[in-house]
Amino acid sequence: MSKKHVFVCCSLDVEEEGLFRGSYATAAPQVSNLAFLKRLRPLLEMQVRPTLFCACPVLADDGAWGHIEHLARDFPLEIGAHLHHWNTPPLSGSGTGPLASVPSCRVPPNLMEAKLAHLVDLCTRRCGQAPASFRMGRWDLHRSHWPLLARAGFTADASVRPLHAGSSRNLGPDHFDAPMHPYLVQVQGRTIFELPLTVTHLAPWLSRAVSRLPRASVLRASFHSWGVLALLPVYHPLWAMKAITRRALDRGTPVLSLTWHSSELMPGGNPHLPDEAAITRFLDKIRDYLVWLSDCCTVRYTTLAELRQTLLAHCPAAPAAHGDWTYASAGDDASPVMRSHA
Repeated sequence: MSKKHVFVCCSLDVEEEGLFRGSYATAAPQVSNLAFLKRLRPLLEMQVRPTLFCACPVLADDGAWGHIEHLARDFPLEIGAHLHHWNTPPLSGSGTGPLASVPSCRVPPNLMEAKLAHLVDLCTRRCGQAPASFRMGRWDLHRSHWPLLARAGFTADASVRPLHAGSSRNLGPDHFDAPMHPYLVQVQGRTIFELPLTVTHLAPWLSRAVSRLPRASVLRASFHSWGVLALLPVYHPLWAMKAITRRALDRGTPVLSLTWHSSELMPGGNPHLPDEAAITRFLDKIRDYLVWLSDCCTVRYTTLAELRQTLLAHCPAAPAAHGDWTYASAGDDASPVMRSHA
């Protein structure tokens, strides 16, 4: 039997540390974790072509950027933009201390657009060209953000997490019913290629039932933590990553999207990875997963921008729907809306 062909897009959120303890630094964020980015080298020697979604504190720091440059000199990779709106200028508010809550939908559109412009400018000055690919911090992309991304010049996005919904329209986006394969979002005459995170439900009937619950339902908002597996290697063992992959391939998904964070290469950067031994096990797990995948599939590693170029002509457009994973058609309300159920 011939092997299935699959594209593999590995990405990292390259950002400040301290984000896994419920505190978000608005001033002087620390980026010492970038010194550990070199730990990617064994994976890149396996032909992985990563997309590094870089946040403002990383792009603004010469030392942190130097670690990325060293990697980019030796391996093909893409630099994308990663928005942490709480510490990307222009800043608002009088306080400079850490925040416990940073919902993106509370940022006025004009301020959000200015933050995106600043991020794009920083990235352009570092790379010599504008970034094509984007990811919103905390997967916190709302319907109202799509036009801002289009106007900022982004042509590819990886902010959508299917089967995931915030607890309310004021706190988090609704990506629950997003497709589990790449799709196109038409935004004011422009097209954005969306690569959702690879996820799978534990039972199809269960996700269908939960999808019909009201947006405010606790079961719906928490479903991602008890009814879903995702290609987030920090949180799942190797057997689960294989199970996610088998289900994705069985439903005909041509692309696997897995991601982690730069701070997860630093001991203690994530509470799940407290020491050197934990980091070693984590990276060994990713390596073992990629070796297993290459044994059972014909693998093509790709950056997000390369994937867009390859699949653009073959991707379906996002269907008309409520939810923040797509954009309202002309005449619709472009603000986050509650899903309507018959």
